[in-house]
Amino acid sequence: MRAEEAEIHPEWGPFGVPLFDGPEAQSLARVGVIDIGSNSVRMVIFDGAARSPAYFFNEKILCGLGMGFSETGRLHPEGKERALAALRRFARLAEAAEVSPLLAVATAAVRDAQDGLAFREQVRAETGLAIRVIDGAEEARLSAQGVLLGWPGAAGLICDIGGSSMELAELKGSGKVGHRATSDLGPLKLLGMKADKKSLRTHIKAEVATLATGFAEGTERLFLVGGSWRAIARIDMERRGYPLKVLHEYRMTPRGILETLKYIAETDINELRGRTGTSAERMRLVPMAAEVLRALVRKLQPREIAVSSYGIREGLLYEQMSDALKARDPLIEAARHSEAQLSRMPGFGRKLYHFVEPLFPRAKHDKKRLIRAACLLHDVSWRAHPDYRAEVCFDNATRANLGGMTHAERVYLGLALLHRYKSSRVGTGFNAELLTLLPADQVREAEILGRAMRFGAMFAVTNLADHGALSFRPKRRELILRLHTDAARDLFGEVALARFNALAAAMDVTPIIAKAG
Repeated sequence: MRAEEAEIHPEWGPFGVPLFDGPEAQSLARVGVIDIGSNSVRMVIFDGAARSPAYFFNEKILCGLGMGFSETGRLHPEGKERALAALRRFARLAEAAEVSPLLAVATAAVRDAQDGLAFREQVRAETGLAIRVIDGAEEARLSAQGVLLGWPGAAGLICDIGGSSMELAELKGSGKVGHRATSDLGPLKLLGMKADKKSLRTHIKAEVATLATGFAEGTERLFLVGGSWRAIARIDMERRGYPLKVLHEYRMTPRGILETLKYIAETDINELRGRTGTSAERMRLVPMAAEVLRALVRKLQPREIAVSSYGIREGLLYEQMSDALKARDPLIEAARHSEAQLSRMPGFGRKLYHFVEPLFPRAKHDKKRLIRAACLLHDVSWRAHPDYRAEVCFDNATRANLGGMTHAERVYLGLALLHRYKSSRVGTGFNAELLTLLPADQVREAEILGRAMRFGAMFAVTNLADHGALSFRPKRRELILRLHTDAARDLFGEVALARFNALAAAMDVTPIIAKAG
């Protein structure tokens, strides 16, 4: 269906088609979104429309459509040419990838510009793309829904900064978006103001105060969405020497981010750019964005600040999901998909989970979901070279585009998968600094889980529970293995025995092999 045809079906949302009207929808081929902002134009193609969709294609061009808007009220001429070139390319790529539907949305620059309509008509004439303009309130809502894609049940405030605008939205913790507000506090627009530093700070402070009206101060968490925020977070990582270079779900304290904002003000921009690998176009906006963030943090006084890599584009996809699909765990859904696509024995991960679960009798829901995810992913890297398989497993877990995990949980999952293939971390290229993100008892627990999966994988048969079971007696410090069948006893060879003993040693318990019955 062409984008313009979708307008006759407004009840189906901005995609124009019911993407999630049944279980079969999860196997949808590809869904594309083009986001035309004041600073950048990006196309994302989601490979399928499941709860945790994969990114088949993701490309951004920094066009600067909103440059000089404060002076002219029009789109920047060079920015328009760059945007048109990017959109022509994206339309061709989407056609080749057989993307359907493909949605193009535009925000503040195209929305407010005198020649915005003419630009949309030119795009349609040259590419066939029908651009839908969304207002500030809708932009805030979609960004908030993007956060919900990765953080089910998230509560707090989201702040989405673009080139020409900035939005706030409330997340109530129930999957619902509450109060929303928009402002002109985009760094690209602020750069065009003719004002000295003091006057500019006064203006920003006043605008933030107006924007924050209706939002509670002292919110638990402030979620940051947008390229300028991510650039600042990358600088925060560099200043702190943070060992995990994953921006999504990166956490900062108000005191820490204010120190980083001071660091930005006192450090040469080109030097920061070199240290962080940030583009010149983006780095040009960072000092102004830093001023906005300083005022925002001081006004809202959040207890914690978190970075979200999901925004409008993911929000558009989330909007199409049924309540049942939204309620699913994105981490587990992604792990299930990986197992189905990449493991040698799809479906064994679930059986492995039930096999190792008795070793963690005190595990609560948050921990059990990590254990379940590890079991689902325990075999997805089997094609990697044996000498590097443990390292690949760790890297996949800690660096994968997965939602629903803190950085500490990423390290926990990575450690467990590393020890699924290797008893020791020596010789794996493991960065020991990552252990600073995880308490010592959790490091030990992850190692135990890895060893348990390593042992359980020796029984990769049709029905693991029929052949054997593990039980753990914490008070007596005993690990008991019961082998129920002749097949299980045949599978329990020399290597399996060694792995069982290694698991018991890691748990500091006595290994016992019990007779059936």
